[in-house]
Amino acid sequence: MTHPRTAAGTLVALDVDGTLLTYDGALSPAVREAVTGVRDAGAHVVLATGRGVRSAVPVAVDLGLTTGWVVCSNGAVTARLDAGLPGGYEVTSITTFDPEPALRVLQAELPDALFAVEDLGHGFRVSRPFPDHELTGDQQVLPFDELVAQPATRVVVRDPGSTPEEFRELVERVGLHQVSYAVGWSAWLDLTPGGVSKASALEELRRVLGVEPFATVAVGDGGNDVEMLRWAARGVAMGHAPEFVRLAADEVTGTIEDDGAVAVLRSIGHAPA
Repeated sequence: MTHPRTAAGTLVALDVDGTLLTYDGALSPAVREAVTGVRDAGAHVVLATGRGVRSAVPVAVDLGLTTGWVVCSNGAVTARLDAGLPGGYEVTSITTFDPEPALRVLQAELPDALFAVEDLGHGFRVSRPFPDHELTGDQQVLPFDELVAQPATRVVVRDPGSTPEEFRELVERVGLHQVSYAVGWSAWLDLTPGGVSKASALEELRRVLGVEPFATVAVGDGGNDVEMLRWAARGVAMGHAPEFVRLAADEVTGTIEDDGAVAVLRSIGHAPA
């Protein structure tokens, strides 16, 4: 496989939590320096995250990215960074779906679960409050019927009584065919519009930016990164990622504790053809 010989013009897609930020939300100086270095070398550095745009943009700014793009809500929302705009961004693409069919099925199967529907730019509409620090932005508690009544960019299902394996089995059994989904580290299920993923949004950006398919790099650690890692010419999984994520990648770097993303960023433009 051919990899870019120079950073200039390369699209570098980076997951946020567990890839750039620790699970406590810390950003190391080495990661910040490495991101700055590859950006200054001419790469298009794009954060690609499950986070909503409201919480993704501050991370971009902390990394020194005040222009460019962020892919949010697992691909359902793309925003252009511009420090001169309110909030520092403008949303350029939104894809929504009707959450009711999937959530009705899941509520019947998981009566004790928590449900959250993204409220773009604000936070989430929730069935009950989520534990602290699990969702970003405001939480508005609503009856379930109101929760599912509006189109959504992203839905989160959280069931403390289940395991990730049980979530995967449930999804296979009930057949959520009209949505895309990713199971998290815990009993956490992310739903996005059918056919939408970080990869689909990044492919649109690649075409807009005129980047060649071989000049694409992606780094991630979660189930919602699998399509992105397969999409990139050079897909890199973090060392602590689950096995199925590592198997989807072309290579594996160090863990988040080792600042594994730093080695990848420093190598961009130096990979062998």
